Amino acid sequence: MWFFVRPLLATLTSPADTDATDAADASDHEGAAKAIAAGIQSRSQPGYWLHTGGTGILTYEDSNAGRLGEHSDKEYNDWTGISELTNLPDEAFHRNVDKIVLGAGTDVCKTNVVCPPTIYGDGRGPVSGRGRQVYEMSKLVLTGGYIPIIGAGAARWNNVHVADLADVYVLLVEAALSPQHSQDPELWGAKGYTIVENGEHLWSDIARKVGKTAAELGYLKEEPKEQALSKEKALDQAGFEAVSWGLNSRAKGERARKVLGWKPSRPTLEETIPEILKGEKARLG
Repeated sequence: MWFFVRPLLATLTSPADTDATDAADASDHEGAAKAIAAGIQSRSQPGYWLHTGGTGILTYEDSNAGRLGEHSDKEYNDWTGISELTNLPDEAFHRNVDKIVLGAGTDVCKTNVVCPPTIYGDGRGPVSGRGRQVYEMSKLVLTGGYIPIIGAGAARWNNVHVADLADVYVLLVEAALSPQHSQDPELWGAKGYTIVENGEHLWSDIARKVGKTAAELGYLKEEPKEQALSKEKALDQAGFEAVSWGLNSRAKGERARKVLGWKPSRPTLEETIPEILKGEKARLG
């Protein structure tokens, strides 16, 4: 038995968001995914493949419709709605590689797509200790002096602390080594799709919290005002991370809780904002 975790450094040791560079390379690189699948399937011994995807895949309805900053009631579920998640449209972000991973699942190749949303918290690894979405927002508030609001400011996204996310990988490895779960169809193969979330946030509320906290910490002379942020300016300011502040990515992650006994326990995103701002201020000098 052996394991392949991709990307190991980005996932276990760094709070790279769902669409940060390290994770995105693995989430979208078809050639790498095909090579991994072929390598595992060529062996006689079982192999376990923990692939890092991202809940950016859930934004496809907004992206296709050209919607930004609008509310959506649509909420996916990795337990009661697993078939919907594993059969998303081909045009969805990350779907090209998700299909390769899901299709590789056999008796020899045991797969699980780990799908994190907005990741926050200090990473402990050598590659990066910084997330993207909220970190780029904090940087923009500090440098631009305003609270960015995209559209009506009604888009929502899930979030998870990097240490709670790392716990899921540990639990999956332990499950693979356990007689009880090593062949569990609720973890591997067709149902091996794990949304790792511990709540959701309204992007405009997070932006307001960042602005207010920046002023309270003395990083701004006064509490900043709200300012509309267009898609074009968002791309110019921080790339896709900024555009994501106007997209909905909503899901309930029940699989890790029900099958692995996962119990997230780290501070919330809102509680971590002062820490994020302090880090961004230090980076800016």
